[in-house]
Amino acid sequence: MKLQFSQVSFSYGTQPVLQKLQLQVNSGEFVSLVGPSGIGKSTIFQLANGLLQPDEGTIELDGKPEQNRLGKLAYMPQKDLLLNWRTVVENAALPLEIQGLSRREAHKRVIEQLDRFGLADWADAYPEELSGGMRQRVSFLRAAITGCRVLLLDEPFSALDGITRVDMQEWLLSMWQTLGITIILITHDIDEAILLADRVLVLSEQPIRQVHEFNVALPRPRTVGNRHLPQFQQTSEQIWRVLREARQPATVRLQRGDNR
Repeated sequence: MKLQFSQVSFSYGTQPVLQKLQLQVNSGEFVSLVGPSGIGKSTIFQLANGLLQPDEGTIELDGKPEQNRLGKLAYMPQKDLLLNWRTVVENAALPLEIQGLSRREAHKRVIEQLDRFGLADWADAYPEELSGGMRQRVSFLRAAITGCRVLLLDEPFSALDGITRVDMQEWLLSMWQTLGITIILITHDIDEAILLADRVLVLSEQPIRQVHEFNVALPRPRTVGNRHLPQFQQTSEQIWRVLREARQPATVRLQRGDNR
């Protein structure tokens, strides 16, 4: 499923966040969103999944303007938000139950997917018995089981330790390739953004009027070893340059002849 923002504007009261933003994510693509805290990345997600509506412009799914987007894009938040009194199966089945499936049928569908998500031995475990990485797998399964073809990931690995985070990055890549879905990832980790994505979209100004787009010219499948490739380092430096320039006062940019 393709997602497109066409001339989208949005404000919180008198505070503009987006102004006539053009943004497109193609079907089956993996795209990372990078930008400073508070710039509006999560607002873009809330607009995409229908929790918010634009003040101006349209949001399109597969080329058609779509007002009612709730439930058509899956969302995986930064915190796993697992319910402590529910088992792995019961947590993952929750969105299916909300959709109207019987408890028995919802559990059956989840159980059929546990092995694919590396959770077959943890079906009856409670969240307190799981590691951080395992909890995120349950959260990912809960989002993917909805059948939505676009998955929004809001810093899903930020709370994990470094080793677990690397493991989860490689696991996410394998799951994306297996499921064939569209993924949009918010992250503050530039290396993570490059490693995972086909394109990195950098948001550097508020209100957001445009995105700086970087195509990631790395072969797939990828591993953490790709971080040492020259093209990886080059893309990383280009992204950092955009972010550093955005932090400079406007007077400094004008003195350098940059009047964008």
